Amino acid sequence: MTELTVLAARNAKPRDTMYRLAAGKGLYLQVMPNGAKYWRLKYRHLKKQPKMISLGVFPQVGLAEARTERDRLRQLIDAGIDPSTQRRADRLARELATENNFEAVGRAWFSEKKSGWVDSYARGVISRLENNVFPWIGALPIAEVTAPQILVTMQRIHERGATETAHRTRNYLSEIFRFAIRSGLAERDPAADVVGAIPAAETFHFPTLTEPSDIGGLLRAIDGYRGTYITRYALKLSPLLFTRPGELRYAEWCEFDLTSGFWTVPGMRLKMRKAKKAKAEPHVVPLSRQAVQLLKELHALTGAGRLLFPGERSSDRPMSENTVNAALHTLGYKGKIVAHGFRHMASTALNEAGWDKDAIERQLAHKDKNRVRGIYNKAKYVMERRQMMQAWSDYLDRLRLGDEATMRRTNRSKKAAA
Repeated sequence: MTELTVLAARNAKPRDTMYRLAAGKGLYLQVMPNGAKYWRLKYRHLKKQPKMISLGVFPQVGLAEARTERDRLRQLIDAGIDPSTQRRADRLARELATENNFEAVGRAWFSEKKSGWVDSYARGVISRLENNVFPWIGALPIAEVTAPQILVTMQRIHERGATETAHRTRNYLSEIFRFAIRSGLAERDPAADVVGAIPAAETFHFPTLTEPSDIGGLLRAIDGYRGTYITRYALKLSPLLFTRPGELRYAEWCEFDLTSGFWTVPGMRLKMRKAKKAKAEPHVVPLSRQAVQLLKELHALTGAGRLLFPGERSSDRPMSENTVNAALHTLGYKGKIVAHGFRHMASTALNEAGWDKDAIERQLAHKDKNRVRGIYNKAKYVMERRQMMQAWSDYLDRLRLGDEATMRRTNRSKKAAA
């Protein structure tokens, strides 16, 4: 193959789609449909997937300059250094050399960490810093921030009733200071000095219903819901499946086997750190006969698309995360139960009914801290969970019909326990 020449680079004409001209040893001239031309180096680091790194724009960066930079980066790669990572580190060092106030360092820390977080978590972290920290201590040199200033910042958050946010914010501050220490911008972490200075946050539980008569009333209210069909089916399936609301909202038809009665939730949708999601095993949800029937009815409405519950504005995006909660408010259950509360409802009832606690935990997709035991339980409880899910659906049917015998038996059991 003939290597690229300066004349060929200058004469390269745009096409309908982007294309590349090889310039040797992984160097390419990338020609865009708008006529712009960029130098790109394709490389592989530690036998991972190939990467591309920019070497500048042609003709501002000539062919000889691009090849010189290519050779320099190749030396880094041969030394085991990823040039993309090195470039980010160099840029960060330049930024910190000119700005070492707390906000600049905090944003640099955030930029480094956010790639390992799910988007919603990352948005929450930067929002808490921007609203609770940067306006007060952001302009201070990070090495001059003191423990009393941090304590005042935390107290300000605590006094407005957001105690949990105050504790989370202190954790972020400690991480930022440790980042600054590694970068040579601070010598210690003053946020560690205020651990325990703010009262512990009260344990928060999602509102839910646990009395059989209340559950029956809710199920009858759901039957009478007059909103959209898609929301109606989300309401009906939520108590039967009691998965996390986000897992249900993003559910896709390809994940369901209605013949065998199973829903396989991909590991990427489970609640865990982003770095672990890619390798996470799926969560299998046994489907009761009632759930399968509802899903078949829903398939007639949305089965031609990808999502079970597409949004109103776009079929490629799921319904809003507030849809089910808003529907519950409409039914008169504001403050009494939320979408996540169906999980607590089912857990309470199934534990009281005597089902195996490990089977219930597996159904809730709670992680077993004992890794070996967790793998064992995953296989062991599939059949028991299928029986449990069918019994749960049958129980809900009895409550929906106002089965007084079921309610009396439950009440007698509670009185006997008391």
